[in-house]
Amino acid sequence: MKTTICLIAAASALTAGSVSAGGIERTSQSAGILFEKGRVAEISAGTVSPTLSGTDLTGSASGNVAKDFRSFGFAYKADLNDRLSWAVILDQPFGADVSYPAGASVLLGGTAAKADARALTALMRYQMGNGFSVHGGLRLQQSSASVTLGGAAYGGLSGYHVTLDRDTALGYVAGAAWERPEIAARVALTYNSEISHSYTPHETFSGGATTTTATTKVKTPRSLNLEFQTGVAADTLLFGSVRWVKWSEFRLDPQSFVGASGGGLINLEDSTTWTLGVGRKFSETWAGSASLSYEKAGSRLVSPLAPSAGRLGATLAAVYTRDAMKITTGINYTRLGDASPQTANTARANFTGGKAIGVGMKVAFSF
Repeated sequence: MKTTICLIAAASALTAGSVSAGGIERTSQSAGILFEKGRVAEISAGTVSPTLSGTDLTGSASGNVAKDFRSFGFAYKADLNDRLSWAVILDQPFGADVSYPAGASVLLGGTAAKADARALTALMRYQMGNGFSVHGGLRLQQSSASVTLGGAAYGGLSGYHVTLDRDTALGYVAGAAWERPEIAARVALTYNSEISHSYTPHETFSGGATTTTATTKVKTPRSLNLEFQTGVAADTLLFGSVRWVKWSEFRLDPQSFVGASGGGLINLEDSTTWTLGVGRKFSETWAGSASLSYEKAGSRLVSPLAPSAGRLGATLAAVYTRDAMKITTGINYTRLGDASPQTANTARANFTGGKAIGVGMKVAFSF
């Protein structure tokens, strides 16, 4: 059963590594490594190839606006004593790379957004007895971004560009869990705080000089993860999660742009993602899992910088164990919901048939 349990983190990571919230969220910010036995070091890598395309209202095709992305991660966990353990996690929780090819869509061609966030999280866990424990810690996050608006849909704002230089800010993590090891049961609830970055934006309007305006605050959103598992038969594990993210607090409102347009650059809806899967140990060296994830679509009118609404995905993972080493590989296919990129609350294009394919690998060593 121990080999089967380690599938959960791999399956969850691959599922979250697909495109959600328009490609902005790239990990589920799980604290699962805290529940590993003994001392563990993990290295992970993955790549996702999304396809998001459509036709604007003039009939011109957008081309694929979503770029492939890669992610890397590292985690280490150790025990201080029978009750207290600690872990560090290095990951890339958020990111974006959206670009409408210039000369393709008449209404949106030239629009682009690029963002990168890297986080170092330090966690501790205290076991109180009777299966209950609490965990928490600090998250140091560094991020940067740039946005360009292009196409006739933006009118006089076409050609606007803003760059947000790299900033570092601090957030926190808090949670609690209950376990019953004899049936491999665990329920863990983890809260990830919002992290408020303060940027000095460099804004340029079409044909104008670059201006440096007052500090702009951007919050990466708070989230709540409920992760659970239980043995349902010999060498068989049922697992799942519910993840809520308050995307509505993730806004980008540079002063000059707000003054010229009356609104901000990004406006997303809150999301809840459901995941359910089954893991199975086949032998002393091989195990596998399958899981499904679902995120309900909200409004069909979306930001051109996040041109999808909702998703449905499937993940297959396999684990090979040899001595103190475990190698997890997996593949994820996600169908992205149809959406209509808008400006001024008016649909400018229709995007259908979006999808993403992700593959990943994690190598873990126990000491």
